[in-house]
Amino acid sequence: MSETRKLAAILAADVVGYSRLAGVDEDRTLARLRALRSDLVDPTIAVHIGRVVKRTGDGALVEFRSVVDAVRCAIEVQNAMLERNAGVPPDRRIEFRIGIHIGDIVEESDGDLMGDGVNIAARLESIAEPSEIYLSGAAYEQVRDKLKEEFEDLGDKELKNIARPVRVYRVAFDRHIASVSTVPDLSGGRLAPPDKPSIAVLPFQNMSGDPEQEYFGDGIAEDIITALSKLRGFFVIARNSSFAYKGKAPDIRQVTRELGVRYVLEGSVRKAGERLRVTGQLIDAASGNHIWAERYDRPASDIFAVQDEITHSVVAAIEPQIYAAERLRLQSKAPESLDAWGCVVRAMPYIWTWVIQDEDTGINLLKRAIELDPHYARARSLLAWAFATRVI
Repeated sequence: MSETRKLAAILAADVVGYSRLAGVDEDRTLARLRALRSDLVDPTIAVHIGRVVKRTGDGALVEFRSVVDAVRCAIEVQNAMLERNAGVPPDRRIEFRIGIHIGDIVEESDGDLMGDGVNIAARLESIAEPSEIYLSGAAYEQVRDKLKEEFEDLGDKELKNIARPVRVYRVAFDRHIASVSTVPDLSGGRLAPPDKPSIAVLPFQNMSGDPEQEYFGDGIAEDIITALSKLRGFFVIARNSSFAYKGKAPDIRQVTRELGVRYVLEGSVRKAGERLRVTGQLIDAASGNHIWAERYDRPASDIFAVQDEITHSVVAAIEPQIYAAERLRLQSKAPESLDAWGCVVRAMPYIWTWVIQDEDTGINLLKRAIELDPHYARARSLLAWAFATRVI
């Protein structure tokens, strides 16, 4: 078997107390882990150009070309997990611990990785506290001047089966985000979702006795998921996760708690003769209020054309409703606490006015968005429009 030596950044992660969680409710734990992988972990790894080398039942080994990318990926995952776990009872939280090292590794012909570089990352993960990221001294030296995060020096540690002590550093999360323990437990055990608007599209219920309508309802939900996923700034739960509720009548609070979303879209399909009736409703999980609802009556002659039309209509209708709801929610937040998308949403009402002071507020928010995300085309185009209207 041929092998290749190379330098690589290795991230090792696992779930704290996985056996205990699985012992309480194995099916639910596995479903939650699959949802986390498809909706959070795997997309974040892909964004930072990582390669999943192997998975275990509760963990993963990931290779990165850059240790900076590895640490950024870990920070994004842990931040998202802290937000998702807010309001979840401590004994039901899924928490990751992560170890990162950069070093010489051996890559085998099947893509598997071996060597001390891998072993040190795995040992760092094993001693990390829940929701923490531990770096080796070698990894720390590569990122110390490239990231805004602070690091706590934990000193030299003896790691199992590692010949020499390893200097260990902890990413100081408590210095730049609130820990889970400081987040208030919301009534009804609701999850406090992240700032990015997040939505789950549940399978549309078949209200008629025709089995064919089951596929029609599933097709509409899948198409809506695909269409919403193309909208920048929306976090859309993957089909595999939202369809875990198919055939059930879950409480919306349960859905939001388990999937970590702010909005839920649900609907139904009914056929009577040659007519189809499709209903949809968008629910704000925090308040339980319906912020949009509509009914579509169509002939059943061309089922695919009807499916496309309704999908387009639903997405076109709910996008501005979510924007409006988000603007109201973000009004009370300080600009420095918003992400790029939030800054743009907050800026919109200001740049449509002819009042100079309001325009200045909007322009400053757009500049902030561009600082956070220099490639955000919408922020740049809105800023250009704001300056152009002043010339006019």
